[in-house]
Amino acid sequence: MFTHLTRSAKLLSAFVLSAVVAAPACGGHASSADPWDKNLSAVLVPRTVILFLWDGLAPGNVNATDTPNLWALKNNGVYFTDHHSTYPTFTMVNSGSFATGAFPGSAGVYDNIIWQPGPTGVDSSGRTIDYRQTVELNDYAILRSLNAWYGGRLLLVETLFQAAQKAGFVTAAIGKTGAAYLQDYAEGGLILDEKMAWPLSLVNELQATGYPLPRLTPLAYPPGTVTLDPNNGDPTAAQPTLYMTDGVTGDPTAGVTSPFRNANQYMLKVYLHYILPNKRPTLSFIWFRDPDGTQHNYGVGTAAAVDALRSQDAFLGQLLAKLDTLGIRDTTDIMILSDHGHSNYSGPLSLFPLRAIVNGDVGDVDPTGYSVSGEVRPADLLTRAGFNAFDGKGCNFSPVLSGIKADGSRVYPTQIDTDGTVCGLPAGRRYTTAKFTVPSTLPPDAVIVAPNGGSDVFHIPSADPNLVLRVVRFLQSREEYGAMFINDRYGDIPGTMRLSVIRVQDTAGRAPDIMASYNFDANAFIQGAVGTEFCTVRNFRGGHGSFSPIDVHNAMFASGPDFRTGFVDTLPSSNIDVAPTVAGILGLSLVGAEGRQLAEAFVDGPKISDFVIFGAASRPRPAVGLVMKLPTDPDGLDVDYSATTFTFELQSKSVVVPNGGGAYSYFDSATPIRQ
Repeated sequence: MFTHLTRSAKLLSAFVLSAVVAAPACGGHASSADPWDKNLSAVLVPRTVILFLWDGLAPGNVNATDTPNLWALKNNGVYFTDHHSTYPTFTMVNSGSFATGAFPGSAGVYDNIIWQPGPTGVDSSGRTIDYRQTVELNDYAILRSLNAWYGGRLLLVETLFQAAQKAGFVTAAIGKTGAAYLQDYAEGGLILDEKMAWPLSLVNELQATGYPLPRLTPLAYPPGTVTLDPNNGDPTAAQPTLYMTDGVTGDPTAGVTSPFRNANQYMLKVYLHYILPNKRPTLSFIWFRDPDGTQHNYGVGTAAAVDALRSQDAFLGQLLAKLDTLGIRDTTDIMILSDHGHSNYSGPLSLFPLRAIVNGDVGDVDPTGYSVSGEVRPADLLTRAGFNAFDGKGCNFSPVLSGIKADGSRVYPTQIDTDGTVCGLPAGRRYTTAKFTVPSTLPPDAVIVAPNGGSDVFHIPSADPNLVLRVVRFLQSREEYGAMFINDRYGDIPGTMRLSVIRVQDTAGRAPDIMASYNFDANAFIQGAVGTEFCTVRNFRGGHGSFSPIDVHNAMFASGPDFRTGFVDTLPSSNIDVAPTVAGILGLSLVGAEGRQLAEAFVDGPKISDFVIFGAASRPRPAVGLVMKLPTDPDGLDVDYSATTFTFELQSKSVVVPNGGGAYSYFDSATPIRQ
């Protein structure tokens, strides 16, 4: 064990003693001039760890102009230059990896939107959830229902928060509902997310000192337990997205500010001015949905996305200033994290050229314009090809991002449900694709799509290997799709790899039958931002989830007494390495973690030259005899005759830790090859 860890253990012993005598050696009272500071007593532990996650932050987003505080932290602390998201590059998948230090197959979370019939329950607004349909995980109440269904094993291995709480430490999970909550889904610490505050003691304290609560907080408790003050308001409400004249497509020329800035500011203020000084958490995880949320709505590189970055950086400045005020900056380790990178949604620009947006309408072709393509609805494509496919969603209206071709024609023309028989009542609804809700009785050849974004998850309830093969070959023939992975039980299918190769296969029976990344262009530019990909239809302009290097390579930085200063860490690292690293700092044992301690970043850690790195590229044997279908026609009538085979190349690398510390794998990208 590195001497750094021994020193941390001594710190923990010191903490136990200081807690007994309540010695205020590491902090002072916050300024009473701050209106958010009320009845404070900042007696803090000798070591504090704060994980501050900027959802969707890519390394290229960090610069001296838009993110000066993070730029300074990067240059004065540790910059991890080869950091990796967990694939599939979704928020909830990576939330599970942060929580446990494990890959999805061991952690037990595989997507943002799941299909898991059986549970019962409500969401955070009290709405009953139909688990026969596909369900989005970004909601603490839905995670509660799933945890009950899984017998208390929502995550399959112990979490960092559970280990910290077992050691007697106070923890705090702050921010984005679902992702922040998953860090402490057993509800053993303090939680303040966009939907509620937990536990009841924290609710009572915040109300007693005049703090508003997330508006839906009462629904987290038995009826009548919590009553909001009449002036509480809705402090975590997002500001409305500004749409084009169609009313559903984000208008990047109109949106100039983050819709989530005010909500994030509220949660940060409660944390900095009440929770941190009064509750004294040893371990905090702050997870804010920017820049990701704003990039979803308006696209990467837009004015609103830049505002989201600047807002996040201002929050970092507030955090650092508060640590100075409390006198604990020198005893606080901070890690700035992201869950994944972020791409603009678009098909090939040769087929779907960028266009101007003029007064909220689509204009002429403009190389400096905006995407008018990228969205795919696999349930529709599969149904047109003769499959019994469902995605748990109703009619969709996506007149722009479902594709406008070079000649101005639409891949999916707008239709009207004149009598309500297509989309359901009321009649007169506009749509581009019909509803594909899951029926109460499944046909024997049903295919269920969990439509997630940059990758899709497919469930074959019959587990029929012939049906799996047919679906795989169909997806391989659609040029919207890229790398494909299958459940290990299906053996070897040409043009695919097994889920176990990318550490997604599990032993709990939750892993899907097929997981498919969408195709991408890692070199295409929109609004100065590099990287485009196809995605599931959701009327988003940007997103993630694919095996593109743009989505996989995310950002991470660290600063504090346990980290080197001015250090560039060129070794591969990953989101699964964060929990083991924090566990090392706090002297915790983390059972089930598969990542490594990033010891080379520690003050007295080993040299980078002590590690061995080697890369690998692998391809499955190709699928042959395919007829490649272009994304310009959902019926498959537009054919690419230049290719008849499909495979892909998985790029990875491994790090061998010195002194018998083992080898650790990192996945860089998986690029489709049609020839």
